[in-house]
Amino acid sequence: MSDIQPQDMQPDQEPAPDATAPSEKEHKSGSWKLTLLICVVILAAAGGIVALTFSTEPTAQKSGATKKTAMLVEVTSVERGDYRPEIVAQGTVEPAQDVVLRPQVGGRITELAPAFTPGGYVAQGDLLVRIEPADFRHVLAQRKSDLRQALSELAVEKGRTEAAKVEYDYIDEELEPENEALVLRKPQLEAAKERVSAARAAVEQAELDLRRTSVEAPFDAHIIRRDANVGSQVSPNESIGRLVGVDEYWVGVELPLSKLRWVEVARNGEDSPEGSKVRVRNRQAWPKDAFRTGHLFRTVGALDAQTRMARVLATIPDPLARQSTDDGQPKQPLMIGEFVEVTIEGKPVDNVVRLDRDYVRANDTVWVMKDGKLEVRPVDIAVRDAQYAYITDGLDDGEQVVTTNLSTVVDGSPLRLDGAEHNNAEQDGAEQDGAEQEDAEQEGAGDE
Repeated sequence: MSDIQPQDMQPDQEPAPDATAPSEKEHKSGSWKLTLLICVVILAAAGGIVALTFSTEPTAQKSGATKKTAMLVEVTSVERGDYRPEIVAQGTVEPAQDVVLRPQVGGRITELAPAFTPGGYVAQGDLLVRIEPADFRHVLAQRKSDLRQALSELAVEKGRTEAAKVEYDYIDEELEPENEALVLRKPQLEAAKERVSAARAAVEQAELDLRRTSVEAPFDAHIIRRDANVGSQVSPNESIGRLVGVDEYWVGVELPLSKLRWVEVARNGEDSPEGSKVRVRNRQAWPKDAFRTGHLFRTVGALDAQTRMARVLATIPDPLARQSTDDGQPKQPLMIGEFVEVTIEGKPVDNVVRLDRDYVRANDTVWVMKDGKLEVRPVDIAVRDAQYAYITDGLDDGEQVVTTNLSTVVDGSPLRLDGAEHNNAEQDGAEQDGAEQEDAEQEGAGDE
């Protein structure tokens, strides 16, 4: 029996799917989109709830918590007048008279004055050193003998000249002037006179050398150094000590050229006035209020090679404080080479405002309080000293200069003084109380 298959069916062929039934892939895609849509809806709802919560939450309004107030400052009133600036500089003490003592003759030292020691004081003409004089006495005696012999020869020659003149008159004959001089022995007489003059000079030199064996102080002096002792053999121009005068010392001061025109030095001549007064002090070694006084008397006509500053000299009388003072106050002695502070009284500056240098701001400006507001005002300054600036233009009498350092400087900023602080504090307190009350009312309304 043979197998009979239907004609419309082919071997190994699957049945055709139903077009109306959804496939498995389309089912999965629809499920994923639904899930995403649900998540978006949930997130949007949550965000809306949060936004609504924050938008309806009551908040406290702090009105008046920040308030612009005028800056509290201190001021000083200025006035015009005539002043003398005080220029402060540094100086070095140096002696006005300073010599290295050297003998003019050589020999062995046989005597030293007790005062001829370092630190000692001697008066002009005091004996300091004596050199052995025996050799010089012998030389003097020999020179005197030579002088006597020359005088004797001159007397003999004068006699010969007189005899020749008698003989010349006897022969009664005119000769040429040259021959007449020879006959009358005039050359021999002149030579004899010259020998007498030379002998006299030799005696004077011997006497001078004998005197020079005693070395004396050339002026009232302070002994700085001694280089010889009894028994030392010294030669001419060899140092035996150093002396400085005690009448005055100099203080060499270096000044900028801009300050030089504000000081005055003494002019030459007996009737000329003294230069600018100076005060000298050593802040490290002297008592607080101790100082010495003097005046400027010379300007050295050359700039210092290193500092390029002008050098002036001040004279200080009685530098070693050996003389008593009228007020009975002890004076501090100066020491050579001492570094001191020099305050120079400058020339007068007329019709200026004297203002503390700390109150002159950048670029030569001054802060002025006018009508309760800040003015940044430029000024013209004639000269500055260690403490003050002397202003010629930019400030008038009675104006108030701000002395407080401000962190913010704007022209026109409101200012208030210390005297107005109490009233401003009460006003600020009332405004603060009103702000706090308003904040409380707003917070209550929010809670409701």
